[in-house]
Amino acid sequence: MSALDDVSRRVDPGSNSNSNNPFNTNTSSNTGASNNAQAAQEHAAGLAETAKNSEAHSKTRVEQLGRAINKPLGAANAYNQAANSQFAQDLANGPAAQSVKNQAQATGNEFSDLAGSRTMPDHKAANDTPLTHYHNFFFNLLSWKNPRATGVTFASFIALIFASRYLPIVRLALKGTWTVLGVVTLAEAAAKFTIGSSVAGSVRPRRYYKIPKETLEATLDDVEQLINFFVIEAQRIVFAENIPNTALAFTASFASYYLVKLLPAWGFALFATCVTFLVPLVYTQNKELIDSQYEHVSNVAIQQTQQFRDLTAQQTSKAAETVKAYTGEYANVASEYIGKSRQKIQTQMPSSSGTTNGTTSGASNGSNGPINAGVTEADFPQAPKAHEADFPQPPQTDFASSSGLNNPGMGAPEESINASKTPSDYQ
Repeated sequence: MSALDDVSRRVDPGSNSNSNNPFNTNTSSNTGASNNAQAAQEHAAGLAETAKNSEAHSKTRVEQLGRAINKPLGAANAYNQAANSQFAQDLANGPAAQSVKNQAQATGNEFSDLAGSRTMPDHKAANDTPLTHYHNFFFNLLSWKNPRATGVTFASFIALIFASRYLPIVRLALKGTWTVLGVVTLAEAAAKFTIGSSVAGSVRPRRYYKIPKETLEATLDDVEQLINFFVIEAQRIVFAENIPNTALAFTASFASYYLVKLLPAWGFALFATCVTFLVPLVYTQNKELIDSQYEHVSNVAIQQTQQFRDLTAQQTSKAAETVKAYTGEYANVASEYIGKSRQKIQTQMPSSSGTTNGTTSGASNGSNGPINAGVTEADFPQAPKAHEADFPQPPQTDFASSSGLNNPGMGAPEESINASKTPSDYQ
């Protein structure tokens, strides 16, 4: 009854005093006891209700926690259910998805074929120089033998050009670098000061990565082959091993000379890339038409060249005959003129030459025909006339001295020298 008394005292504080009063009657005591019992029952019912509500609330919280914990699992289950649903299966196995899978597989196969085409070609250059395996690679790439691989490569180049034009790639790379390094530095410093351990050390590999020697040698060999490809092709173009290729290179360089002045760097790169990839595509799509037109133009050029050669030969032969005729004619005229000149010179000799010279001249020129009497003395220039004063006077004295005898060239004349000698001097 102590618990009931405690409850009754909490409900009715005056009940305790009444129970201790000796003057209370039995009726009043019975009434107070019943009231206390009723209050105790109500309080007990309230406590039971409170406990029941607490248990229900606890169960609700536990269920909420369970649902919160199982929510990711429910999302995964929902995703699995959606992925395994009939609609998803029909969509994944439908014609569109199958076409995408086939195209992806075909693209992968074409890239494998393109990578496998890097083999040494069977033919060589005109001077027996071995070619590189990049000759076959670039030929297969630009000839669109693998259209998907070539198309993806072309689109990649175009995207790279536009990215370099509209995106600050260098700045983004530098920003990413200093961001990563700053985060690593701050995290490592904070870990050292707070927990005394290294964060980067927990993820640091046991050994740092190194490029294998075989991979590095293979890469350097590819770089060497690529450089030699451009060097060999430049020489083949310059030395006109293939005339159409040299003509195309001339056209490209001539157009580039003027386009560089008009287009920016990225525009010129875009134009060059489009020409490099699309011109072979146009040729492959219209090969028969282009080849027939090229053959027709070649035949016309050959015919025109042959006709020019024939006309040149005819004109050359005519010119040679004309020159020969004029040469013979002028030779005859020149011989006749030379003969007439000789006759004039021989017949118009001065009268002082005597009849002997005239007879001799006539005899010697008898073969040239009769003497031409039409030539006069006035046809020849006058002979120079010399005066006696123009010559030095001879010495007037004889040199009989020894000096004159010893030096006859400087002394008396030869007659005086011979006169001074006696016949005995010659014996």
